[in-house]
Amino acid sequence: MAIFVVAHGAWSAGWAWKKMRPLLRERGHELYTPTYTGLGERAHLASPEVGLDTHIRDVCAVLTMENLREVVLIGHSYGGMVATGVADREAERIKQLVYLDAFVPRDGQSVGDLQPPGVRDAMRAAADRDGDGWLVPPNPPPPDTSAADLAWMAPRRLPQPLKALDEPIRLTGAVDRLPRTYIYCTRPGPGDGFRPFAQRAQVEAGWQYREIDASHNPHITAPDALASMLHEIAMQS
Repeated sequence: MAIFVVAHGAWSAGWAWKKMRPLLRERGHELYTPTYTGLGERAHLASPEVGLDTHIRDVCAVLTMENLREVVLIGHSYGGMVATGVADREAERIKQLVYLDAFVPRDGQSVGDLQPPGVRDAMRAAADRDGDGWLVPPNPPPPDTSAADLAWMAPRRLPQPLKALDEPIRLTGAVDRLPRTYIYCTRPGPGDGFRPFAQRAQVEAGWQYREIDASHNPHITAPDALASMLHEIAMQS
């Protein structure tokens, strides 16, 4: 049995991993899906002060309070930033890091630093226009998302505090000593921006690299395939 903990993506929350819970449970694993401050069922806690460090501390607190060890920590999309920070601070609790179509930051980098040119300015403009200057509205889901899933997701995807996307991460280097796997989603869509991290994982030491035939949210659009892949990764670690 493996213990999986998810650091979810931007505009999302623990609810987005609902399909994965029974699939991993039937394979004998546990899955924890904490929600960051200011999102999902914790949206009432949103404020301009909520940043990346807040979200890192959210997940670190779950590891501590639940006394979790030998954790397979999954970072999806923006959650790659959070998972990196969590693993750097709580390395002794982490068995392996799994980046699912996610950012892989180095010390001092923010999400804005890792985006294609112009994206940071577009996020700030969207926050100024539609989020009182500090909330970034959700981006569109991948085009192959089913109508039923879109109807489920739409009211639950909430604006993300801008500070979480602007705040640089601070790392000690402990995370670099952990086993890491990168799962790249190969179908076109928002995940195309994660190709540089997939390429990095293929050439740097300390990584395993995998691909999944899915768009950016396989926990929603391809849960069975993702559950099988996570099971394989857990059994090999």
